[in-house]
Amino acid sequence: MFDNYLIRKDSLENVYENKKAVGFRFAVRIADYRGCFLSLHNGYYIECDGVEYPRELQKFEVNGKEPRDFEEIKTCVWEHWNFDDEAYVYVEKEGGLTPGMHRIKLQQSVLSQYGYMPWDEEWIVDPPVPGHGAGAGKTVNICEFELELQKGA
Repeated sequence: MFDNYLIRKDSLENVYENKKAVGFRFAVRIADYRGCFLSLHNGYYIECDGVEYPRELQKFEVNGKEPRDFEEIKTCVWEHWNFDDEAYVYVEKEGGLTPGMHRIKLQQSVLSQYGYMPWDEEWIVDPPVPGHGAGAGKTVNICEFELELQKGA
């Protein structure tokens, strides 16, 4: 629905720990016309320059809290990600990204909040893998972005 606005175009930057690049991050918004409870946020399909980064390499920062992995996020049943609130997606990548332009493919996975569906119990235990259609919410397609690496965080 709001696919073109998923990533803030000037937000791609490397992430450093002890002066060493350990990954990259970018700012995102929810691809929906309203927010969602964090427990429904299932992660992202992320491909950067032809390399896929699964949910296990991702963390999510929102509501002024430290970045959390999606195993922790799925337990946040009372915490809400409001529409128009910016969040950050962190991706583990030793050495970070090289300076210049990068092609990022992205699909956000937010599980349905419109009542019980037969597969909901299964998805609580074993959430669908982002990028494979199931649980994609309002981001039906994998979106492509050309972003320039900014100064690191």
